[in-house]
Amino acid sequence: MTLRSRRAYVGEVQPSGSEPPPDSPVIASGSAHSTRTATLALAALGVVFGDIGTSPLYAMRETFHLAHVEPTETNVLGILSLVFWSLMLVITVKYLMFVMRASNRGEGGILALSALIPFKRGRNWPWVLVLFGAFGTAMLYGDGAITPAISVLSAVEGLGVAQPSLEGWIIPISVVILVGLFSLQRRGTHTVGRLFGPVMVIWFVTLGVLGISHIADDPGVFSALNPVWGFRFFADNAFTGFVALGSLFLVVTGGEALYADMGHFGRRSIVIGWYGLVLPGLLLCYFGQGALLISDPSAAEQPFYSMAPDWGVLPLTVLATFATVIASQALITGVFSLTMQATAMGWLPRVRIRHTSAEAQGQIYVPAFNWGLLAACVGLVLAFRTSANLAAAYGLAVTATMLITTLLFYRVATATFRWPRIPVMALCGVFLVIDLAFFSSNLLKFFAGGWFPVLLAGLVFTAMTTWRHGREILAERIHRGRVSLTRFLAKHDDTPRVPGTAVYLFSLSGSVPHALIKNEQHNGVMHERLVFLSVLTEDIPVVDSSKRTEVTSLGYGAWQVKMRYGFMEKVNVPVGLTQGDAGTLELLSDPETTFFVGSERLLVTHREGMSMWRERLFAMMHRNATPAERWFELPTDKVMSVGSTVEL
Repeated sequence: MTLRSRRAYVGEVQPSGSEPPPDSPVIASGSAHSTRTATLALAALGVVFGDIGTSPLYAMRETFHLAHVEPTETNVLGILSLVFWSLMLVITVKYLMFVMRASNRGEGGILALSALIPFKRGRNWPWVLVLFGAFGTAMLYGDGAITPAISVLSAVEGLGVAQPSLEGWIIPISVVILVGLFSLQRRGTHTVGRLFGPVMVIWFVTLGVLGISHIADDPGVFSALNPVWGFRFFADNAFTGFVALGSLFLVVTGGEALYADMGHFGRRSIVIGWYGLVLPGLLLCYFGQGALLISDPSAAEQPFYSMAPDWGVLPLTVLATFATVIASQALITGVFSLTMQATAMGWLPRVRIRHTSAEAQGQIYVPAFNWGLLAACVGLVLAFRTSANLAAAYGLAVTATMLITTLLFYRVATATFRWPRIPVMALCGVFLVIDLAFFSSNLLKFFAGGWFPVLLAGLVFTAMTTWRHGREILAERIHRGRVSLTRFLAKHDDTPRVPGTAVYLFSLSGSVPHALIKNEQHNGVMHERLVFLSVLTEDIPVVDSSKRTEVTSLGYGAWQVKMRYGFMEKVNVPVGLTQGDAGTLELLSDPETTFFVGSERLLVTHREGMSMWRERLFAMMHRNATPAERWFELPTDKVMSVGSTVEL
């Protein structure tokens, strides 16, 4: 299905002020509602806030150290002012107050946002925004590889502060931790969240306590709440201040992950966690580091660990290691969600996806991408070796994604939600200025390591667009010269029938599947009952089971069945055939029901379509995609695969 085939349900997405739909993980009633929300808020602490919650480990250090900013009192107050207003404007205002309200039936993420863009016949330019969304998705894959590596490295480096003799163990320990983290993913997001949630409560409380202990020595740091200090910082430091903005951006990394992970826990749980614990803990810690730097500028080498007393550095390192392991979780779960969305919407080939919770639809595990991310993370740790080196590679992918999110949000808010154009334009204009400032500053880090996430994103984007275009070419080749289903049935009305039911899976409803043509040609018979099944993916996360199927009688003992799933649902054809109108056919009650699926063998040719290298890439992806019978959960003893050769 292409995005052009969307129905009028786009307008059903609730505008600002709406709550998630009944199938959202945060909806309940009475005391059960409150308990469920509190439980999800705790679990969210262990998943979605890990990335942004561990930024105090390295954000201030890199701002002063990497950008070569002198830790004078004026500069410290200027940096603190920028930290405060970045957190408020980017995270609190942009994401929590606005972007996260642009949910697709409770589901978030840049692809879910892209799916809300309306299309009108004869207007192709919205496809540019959809491609932007695909590229932003690819950028998040790059970020998903760097976040675990830099987070874990930055924490384990505390061993070198506590015991310099242990510096040689930093890289091996980091690799072991990463392997353990990715091995744990098969247990599911909710299990991981319940395990990590209490640890993150301790972490954020510790951040606040450390910050308060130093703020008490210099309460004057709160004067940095005045934005004038931020403007003065840029006036005093000129280009150096602009360079520092690239490192300062580290305080808001994780904002896009909040949006991508929204479907796992619901917006309400994330908002409660942010205001109730995360934001206060972060601000107190950053302002505490600022107070420490004003009194002791030499602490700029490791401002976070310098806040702790000597006896507390080692325990803090252990806690920070746990916290940074958790930080990696935000991007990992976000990558899983984006992968499922991209697969369902035709941007990636079918891959094995496991649902890990019977309660929350969005909690999934994608083995192939899990182990691929692990390999990338370990490679980064071995190649860059320190968090300071990785910091140079960090940020470019995230800022590009945030910039694209602002553009998509503007289109969705004005065209889909029908919000007033002028206020939305002013609001998004402010967001755009901030995004462009961070993005342009991070561009300076391209040759210092920023090329890696861009390269990885480019590879993912190439694969996504190749798969999308290849599927369109394949569909055109298969459907060329297609035969009308009703005409075929009328023409072959006298063909002998054999007992049983044949279910033909074919995406193009109203046309004759090649499997049926081949079966009739070679065997000279057709089944007594014929069902032509088209499985469609809607641009909403979940389709109500009562509306799962639509049945049309074709006569001649044949029916056309359209089965619809949301892009966050696992397709299960046998179960789907018992839901909606198809339940009346009682197909599964027939012991002689056989499922026919097509299997194409692709030949790379010089025909018009794609370049040869892209055709080879598409053919390879097609060969390695999850087989249709496994993807649709068909009973293996009742499946017949009918092959055909297709020239690309």
